[in-house]
Amino acid sequence: MQRTTDRPRLLARPGVVALAAAVALTATACAKSEDDASKDTQSPAAAGAEQKVVTPKPGSKTCAIDAYGAQKLDLKNATVGFSQSEKEANPFRIAETQSIKDEAEKRGVKLLTANAQSQFSKQISDVQDLLAKGADLLVIAPLNSDGWDPVLQAAAAKKVPIVTIDRKINATACKDYVSFIASDFVEQGRRAADQMIEATGGKGEVAILLGSAGNNVTTERTQGFKERIAEKAPELKVLFEQTGEFAREKGQQVTEQLIQSKPGIKGIYAENDEMGLGAVAALKGAGKKAGDVKIVTVDGTRNAVQGIVDGWISGVIESNPRFGPLAFQTLDTFTKGEKVPQDIIIQDSAYTAGNAKTDITKAY
Repeated sequence: MQRTTDRPRLLARPGVVALAAAVALTATACAKSEDDASKDTQSPAAAGAEQKVVTPKPGSKTCAIDAYGAQKLDLKNATVGFSQSEKEANPFRIAETQSIKDEAEKRGVKLLTANAQSQFSKQISDVQDLLAKGADLLVIAPLNSDGWDPVLQAAAAKKVPIVTIDRKINATACKDYVSFIASDFVEQGRRAADQMIEATGGKGEVAILLGSAGNNVTTERTQGFKERIAEKAPELKVLFEQTGEFAREKGQQVTEQLIQSKPGIKGIYAENDEMGLGAVAALKGAGKKAGDVKIVTVDGTRNAVQGIVDGWISGVIESNPRFGPLAFQTLDTFTKGEKVPQDIIIQDSAYTAGNAKTDITKAY
């Protein structure tokens, strides 16, 4: 890959572009705890579990290599660096990393990997190290949305294109990074609210187990949930919000506090499956019966879908983590000089009492 010392100024961005039909690509769904990290998580996605892309709207912004200021290259001869943000005790992260590794192996691409172990300062140094080791392209699963300037400046100096997955970096598309690939998190929150409204009858008091602070996933899943509740079920009141940090143990601890301080709580919206499974453990420990408190979660892990089958969870909105095929296809298209969307949105499914038994094989 040719490199120059100074990055040219951003060229005029593409105008209204007729985008090609979205490509369906294989990938895997969202979170497990360390004791659940089985071979199932690392096996190929079941039929129908692949990541599918929402067709971009006409006029959606795209990015091309000349506008970005990088050089064309053959992906097969490139080195790709992948930065994972969190400890792979979470089934989502396990499936996500495995999907990246599987696709790199399938394509015969050299892959360098690093895991920040849920430490943002380590992730910054990890990516800088990937660049120092010769990464020509970067795929980053960010821990936080802010604080990426050191990495963006270093990548720009070396003309290294960046694709971010799952969480967004607060920076400028087609200048600081090429594309952001993720679910529509606001819509996930809305869909979770719809399931909560159905489960509770639209009345009563509910709680939110918030994800980690400092990233767009938590903010947007909360926004969508509250917007839909206000719109469709004003008699359903959110009376409790506390972070469970996307972790099962923390979700259990917060729920234990919740059912003591708010014994009449009717529903819990957990912003990922791990916290939802922690809530189930807390309810069981308190002597509650399945269905006493309605739980709705986001992810699509096998344990959470089994929770629906067992009656402890009312619904799960999928957030599919199988980013490998889509991330590498985006890099391949971009480095050939073709346009790619700046925002690539995944179309997620959902699990309910009506399909949990039949669709559990699609969960990760």
